[in-house]
Amino acid sequence: MAGVPLGRSLVGGSTLCCDPISWFQRAKLILNPSEFVLGKPGLGKSTIVRRQALGLAGYGVNPVVFGDLKPDYVDLIRALGGQVITLGRGRGFLNVLDPGEVTATAARLPAEQRRALLADAHGRRLNTVASLITVLRRVPPTDREETILNAALTILDDRHVGVPVLGDLLHLIQEAPEDLRSVALDRGELAKYREVTEHLESSLIGLLGRGRLGEMFSQPTSEPMRHDLPVCFDVSSIDDADSQMQAAALLACWSYGFGTISAAQALADAGLEPQRRYFVILDELWRVLRAGRGLVDRVDALTRLNRQRGVGMAMITHTMSDLLALPEEEDRMKARGFVERAGMVICGGLPAAEMPQLTQVVAMTEAEQHMIEDWSTPPSWDSESGEEAPPPGLGNFMIKVGGRPGIPVHVDLTEDEYAVNDTNRRWVR
Repeated sequence: MAGVPLGRSLVGGSTLCCDPISWFQRAKLILNPSEFVLGKPGLGKSTIVRRQALGLAGYGVNPVVFGDLKPDYVDLIRALGGQVITLGRGRGFLNVLDPGEVTATAARLPAEQRRALLADAHGRRLNTVASLITVLRRVPPTDREETILNAALTILDDRHVGVPVLGDLLHLIQEAPEDLRSVALDRGELAKYREVTEHLESSLIGLLGRGRLGEMFSQPTSEPMRHDLPVCFDVSSIDDADSQMQAAALLACWSYGFGTISAAQALADAGLEPQRRYFVILDELWRVLRAGRGLVDRVDALTRLNRQRGVGMAMITHTMSDLLALPEEEDRMKARGFVERAGMVICGGLPAAEMPQLTQVVAMTEAEQHMIEDWSTPPSWDSESGEEAPPPGLGNFMIKVGGRPGIPVHVDLTEDEYAVNDTNRRWVR
């Protein structure tokens, strides 16, 4: 058996061990170390991922949660001795221009690797700023605006002492240096430059505390992420009604976190630090994808690290409908690709209406579909106790790898896990 013990199979009762890193690295059962987790709320999606994170931590893998909205993982990360970074309105800042450990790491690397790492960091920062503008506008910046942003970040790196913030980027664009005017194609007319950059300036001002996204991205990073510990970015203070802020916070956390992992991997590849492995958890994926047109591509660009050595990934959302509710057909197809490319798909209880969409991506027999549908049945009322009984599908999951037969499994919590699984209080002892 290879992997974290999850529970007993619902067919035969044998113990199932499963996690994306072990099944990729040791068992050779999947083609890349990733999983996509689907299921109705309240049936244990976060619980099965927490179990995998806890088990992988025992194998020496660092679980990292890039944005915990509920919070589902804070207690677990604290119990593992990890770092919890609290972010939100008035609670902490995350500077999206902060390369994290990249600058210090690059100084320790040979020239070729240094250039590659710095180029990766530059692209990541550009992608993140463009993503935040997309969330703010609900449409992506224009090609010309992205070209201006790209040039502005390059100039800022050359001129600025220390780590710049978004305010420095805004001031540079407002100063209209000659190098920036040339890429803006103002033809020597400052008035035209002002016209071209006006909308971009307005969006950046909106990210600096004078718009809907508040001040979270306007100041230096309040607590840098460590690369040698389990980490959780706690953004649970952001209200569910503030969907734009949630999406922006998740995107910023993903970018900053992946940048830190990239720096750690560069040090390991150069033989300067031990090779570390990470289990990256990206929950509530749908909140980001729905925040603006074109964000599917941004998310894909941010998450490419799972295809490299040492990084496993769990993407989590409720249903396929969440992914396919995007207004643009192109975005819907790309979002479906997240599920298609996952090494394995883990399904909790889902309604029958989900099956036609799910089976277009994951091959399932009718028996497997009926089992997943049954798990979504609402809980019954216990007339003796006067309380709702636990949902019949609580803790039940179907694990699918390609076209192979699914493995139905029931996850039971151990005594030691209850303290870090109190986000779902319907688990019964």
